[in-house]
Amino acid sequence: MKSTWFSSLGLGLATVATAAILGAAPAKAKTDLLVYTAVEADELKKFKTAFEKDNPDVNIKWVRDSTGIITSKLLAEKENPKADIVWGVAATSLLLLADYDYFQGYAPKGLDKLSKKYYDTTNTPPLWVGQRAWIASVCFNTVEGEKYKLPIPATWEDLTKPVYKGHVIMPNPNSSGTGFLDVSSWIQIQGEDKAWKYMDALHKNIARYTHSGSKPCKLAAKGEIAIGISFAYRGAKSKNEGAPLEVIAPSEGVGWDLESFAIVKNTKNLKAAQALADWSVSKTAQEIYNEEYAVVAMPGIAKPVKNFPVGIEDKMIKNDFKWAAANRIRILDEWRKRYDGKSEPK
Repeated sequence: MKSTWFSSLGLGLATVATAAILGAAPAKAKTDLLVYTAVEADELKKFKTAFEKDNPDVNIKWVRDSTGIITSKLLAEKENPKADIVWGVAATSLLLLADYDYFQGYAPKGLDKLSKKYYDTTNTPPLWVGQRAWIASVCFNTVEGEKYKLPIPATWEDLTKPVYKGHVIMPNPNSSGTGFLDVSSWIQIQGEDKAWKYMDALHKNIARYTHSGSKPCKLAAKGEIAIGISFAYRGAKSKNEGAPLEVIAPSEGVGWDLESFAIVKNTKNLKAAQALADWSVSKTAQEIYNEEYAVVAMPGIAKPVKNFPVGIEDKMIKNDFKWAAANRIRILDEWRKRYDGKSEPK
């Protein structure tokens, strides 16, 4: 009896010991993926949650700022890049960075399902892949407009009329991708000489330039300014939340750019970066993009987004990304010399 009891005790202790040893084994560590992005901060949580649900062994660590600031940060780090992947940043910025041999080509699984106009077809495999388009628009506060007897503008040219003096704000293109797509699109629409004359006239009406593409619309939504030159996503979102806004796509055409991703050449976390790239072109990701944006890279996915300007996709200009990237620094330098005096402090 005693022998049986000791045997049972020994077996039990051995089982406990084995369990303790097994329990002490460390869980597999997650890979921290450093992702530089310009996607709006209020969207990042849902993207992280959705991706990590499908890829539980990866932990996204965002570094988020406006497009111009992220682009400048990447250029400053070009001799020793820190990001693993650049995600949700303007295609024009990625084209500029590609000239510095910043990225490695990768064809994510499902690339063939995307429209070819939304990814790099010059290189095989592509150096960058687009996710969704963000599109210029004007946010007009109807309450403030009535207060100051301002007509609702229908064109870009309207914004140069004396009635709007001091009632318009727009993003600084050196800080904001939205600001740069505005300026580069005006040049493409009008030609360089006319575009600078247009911006000279517009500058007289500008109250100040912000360092964020969404801020002009946010301020218009709050009634702090009557007119904010911004982009359609932010206008529609604010209007959906009850702001007294009209979201306008000016009739001359609207600038746009692609939120895009590219894998950094020297990443030590290539497998995790490729996992994010694969997920980013999936139907799941495209459907999430379409919750807020009306134009996504995968045909047949996009459904109308409430309070986006009607027909805005038809007003998107034929955007020459290569030209915009090649002329970016020259355009920004000229803009800074002419107009930076009205920029907000950084």
